[in-house]
Amino acid sequence: EKSITLATARELRRELEAIGGYRVILTRNRDIFIALRDRIAIARKAGADVMVSIHANKLDNPSIRGLSVYTLSENASDAEAAALAESENKADVISHLDLRGATPEVTNILIDLAQRETMNSSSRLASLVVDRVGRDGPLLVRPHRFAGFAVLKAPDVPSILVELGFISNKEDATSLASANGRRKLVRALARGIDAYFARVEMANSR
Repeated sequence: EKSITLATARELRRELEAIGGYRVILTRNRDIFIALRDRIAIARKAGADVMVSIHANKLDNPSIRGLSVYTLSENASDAEAAALAESENKADVISHLDLRGATPEVTNILIDLAQRETMNSSSRLASLVVDRVGRDGPLLVRPHRFAGFAVLKAPDVPSILVELGFISNKEDATSLASANGRRKLVRALARGIDAYFARVEMANSR
C-alpha cells in the first residue's frame, strides 16, 4: 500500500502542477512514517487550501472494489470542536484568529462556525472527486462516506481521505500497481480537485 499511495501522490502532484496554478506539498516524499497529527500540522503550516490523504483499502472479501472518499463525520466534528475549545493553545486553533482573549461561549461559536464551513467545503470537494472518478472508473457503493479519521480534523483546512481501491481485489490491485493503470485515476482526481477550486474562485468573484 505505501508504495502505491506514495506513487499516486507524486503523480497527482505532477498532474496538478501541469494544470497550472497549484503548489502541491507532500507530507512525505520517501518511505517514512509521518504521525497523523503531524500531517495536519504540515498542511496548516503550509497554509493549505485543501488536504488530500491518499490510501488503499484491503478486505477479506476479494470481490469488493472501487474508490471511495471520506469526509469528517458530524460526531467526530463535534468531539473535535469540544477538544479544540478546551485547548490551551487558543492562538492557533483557527488560522489567522487568536482566541486567547475570547470567552468560552465565543470560542465555541467561532470554532463551530469554522468547522461547519470546513466540513461543507470538504463535502463539495469529495462530491466533485467522486463525480470525476465515477465517469471513468469503478466506485465503491456509497462512495462518499463519513468517518472520524484524524487527518480529516483540521478545523480550517477542507480535507478528504481517498481510498483509491482495494489491493485485496485482483482488478484494483493490478491497476493500482502500475503507472499506466493509475494514469486515468490520477487525471480524474486532479480534475475533481481543479473543479473544486474553479467553484471556489467563482464564488469568491461574486
